[in-house]
Amino acid sequence: MTPERPDPVVPTATYRLQLQPEFPFGAAAAAVPYLASLGVSHLHLSPVLEAVPGSLHGYDVVDHARVRAELGGEDGLRALARTAKEHGLGLVLDIVPNHMAMAPRHNRALWEVLREGPKSPYARWFDIDWEAQGGQVLLPVLGQPLGAEIDRLEVDGDVLRYHDHAFPLREGTEELPVPQLLDAQWYRPVWWRLARTELNYRRFFSISELIGLRVEVPEVFEATHAKILQLLHDGVVDGLRIDHPDGLADPDAYLQRLHEATGGRWTVVEKILSDGEHLPASWPVAGTTGYDALRHVDGLFTDPAGAGELLGQYRRFAAPQTDRGGNWEATVRRAAYRVLEHELAAEVDRLTRVASRLCVTSPDPALRDRAPWALHTALRELLVRIQVYRPYESGDAASVVTEEAAAQARAAFVVPEEAGAVDVVRGLVLGRHGDGPDHLEFRARFAQTASALRAKSVEDTAFYRYVPLLSATEVGGNPGSPAMPPEDFHAYCARVQRDWPGTGTVVSTHDTKRSADLRAALAVLTECPQRWADTLAEVTRTGEGVPDAQLAWAAWQTVFGLGPADPDRVQRALLKHIREAGLYTSWTEQEPPYEEAVAAFVAAGPCGAPGERVHALRGTLEPHIRANVLGTALVHLTMPGVPDLYQGTEGEYRALVDPDNRRPVGFPPGDLGDKGAVTGAALRLRRRRPEVFGDAATYAPLTAEGPAASHCAAYVRSGEVVTAVTRLSLRLAEAGGWRDTRLTLPPGRWADVLAPEREFTGHTRVDDLFAPLPVALLERVG
Repeated sequence: MTPERPDPVVPTATYRLQLQPEFPFGAAAAAVPYLASLGVSHLHLSPVLEAVPGSLHGYDVVDHARVRAELGGEDGLRALARTAKEHGLGLVLDIVPNHMAMAPRHNRALWEVLREGPKSPYARWFDIDWEAQGGQVLLPVLGQPLGAEIDRLEVDGDVLRYHDHAFPLREGTEELPVPQLLDAQWYRPVWWRLARTELNYRRFFSISELIGLRVEVPEVFEATHAKILQLLHDGVVDGLRIDHPDGLADPDAYLQRLHEATGGRWTVVEKILSDGEHLPASWPVAGTTGYDALRHVDGLFTDPAGAGELLGQYRRFAAPQTDRGGNWEATVRRAAYRVLEHELAAEVDRLTRVASRLCVTSPDPALRDRAPWALHTALRELLVRIQVYRPYESGDAASVVTEEAAAQARAAFVVPEEAGAVDVVRGLVLGRHGDGPDHLEFRARFAQTASALRAKSVEDTAFYRYVPLLSATEVGGNPGSPAMPPEDFHAYCARVQRDWPGTGTVVSTHDTKRSADLRAALAVLTECPQRWADTLAEVTRTGEGVPDAQLAWAAWQTVFGLGPADPDRVQRALLKHIREAGLYTSWTEQEPPYEEAVAAFVAAGPCGAPGERVHALRGTLEPHIRANVLGTALVHLTMPGVPDLYQGTEGEYRALVDPDNRRPVGFPPGDLGDKGAVTGAALRLRRRRPEVFGDAATYAPLTAEGPAASHCAAYVRSGEVVTAVTRLSLRLAEAGGWRDTRLTLPPGRWADVLAPEREFTGHTRVDDLFAPLPVALLERVG
């Protein structure tokens, strides 16, 4: 079904709602009047298709043909759309093309595959290697090896049950003894630990509960997108957010097919761009979901010199311990090796099998006689050296899998003659040895594995090991270089306005490790690294009860950013921290004594009496935290792109990593304070003056003059709106304040949007501009 092709509606601003059984479509509809008054143009809904019962996020889809009943079903979604339209709002949907839930009793398509095997009409849906494991799909669900669990496997008619799991039985096998019955199925329940090395289906990263979809197959695309396309065609939905395109076999082809099917509706992709990387120009999308913007905004409020000094303090505090020396790239590399050896071992083994098959059957003698172990080593050494998430068919793979990386990979071989495997693998990645089906499969799987490795090694491991400045360990960030000079920020904004004016921008999401306001507080520590080190020395003077220094540093920064809070929230976040870091405990190899020691330390220290000293430090820095919070909010809402606000962040919002940041919020909220006033004013201005911020808008930096010029970041949009914010306000205060620093405004009279009676012209004193607040939003009035 192809929708009609109206001109795509580009939002002026979106507002992300995390739907769940406790916050269904009806609750969203009740919030519409408030959200319309806030000034957004569209509601951005988390996934709405049928998911595993009770799911709090909706990414574990089980049926693409139905809108989720627990949220109110399709009638509820359509009613929400009508209510939204009555208030001038549209809907944007988050969709999940890469995977489904590995939950057979809820996922009918998967149930049929497990019952009928590769001959099932649904077999092409899932990325299963039927040539491995004797043609059985490994299901890592058993709590122990089969011998210890076999008595808990029960036959119930034509269903095999294990605790709350249910699996279909192959026709005619119901009467077999359990051992023979298991051998006769198209699947094999196994000990959950085998997922590391033996799994024969592609997953979402290393999450075995999410099985990869082969959306590159036309019939799979059509079946999994029909309902979404119908909602677009019927005008229920105006735009799409695409979850994790890097997991797809061919993102280029998928996005082109989606663009044609939707009629070019506004679409953004959750593409994480590494530092300096650009979105592929060939992708027919409006841009990314905005993590690249997050890095630039955060960096603007981070002091480069202080970040370096803070790193030095961190090294003195934690350097003697392994993986704590403060070298970002080395930390990432070590994390990548660990992830490949443990969590993604099965994926690399499958990739090795494809490479080995290509070498064995190749007519090119240069590919022959390559031992699988050598190919495996070459793959590992190249994968850990990729600095971005993946190469693309439309891009220059040679700039991703570089000759420099190949040279380093060759050096890992003890026997030089075996190092030729590196050139073989690199040649296959670059498409130098053919374009047959196996060659295409190899390139796709290499790219998918690279993406999973980058995500797991950086976001889910290194971010928890390298912690000099927690605010820099954010999706899309570069903790090794956390600060962003204003000129670099302005260059980024100019490029976005020129190339991707409809891209999404974010500062807080359902996936950020810490909310923007919490990160804004932490950034102030780069302006006072010695005070921070002195405070830590005071609260950790005896060293008693500190499990390890890296954890202590991260824990104290957590409570500094969060402020006084429920200790349970801190405990849960830090438990996730130490398990993700994987240094002393992990999700799969838990060490109760260490985890208990961490819990005791957090209760007695950061969440005990010493924590009050850290809270007191935060109190003295509150004016500077406020400057960062307001500056971050205003820059986000007025820079090029389409801002997406996460639920509740229009007011002060301090949240830790999920699930802490996915808690339901109340509507309407209470007093939103200065941040709410700034947010509402900017959003309503965007809605009232879309031409100032849209595709045809312009962006130009404004440069202050005077002794404190570097502390004022300002720009003008389309000659009609000026944004000015204070950066590094603590350093500013220590240097004597603004003094005679001035900002020359473009010609005309300019009114303060928050206080229209305040007007400015020409050569304006920054001290006057920032008299009521450390930020200013001006509109030309004459």
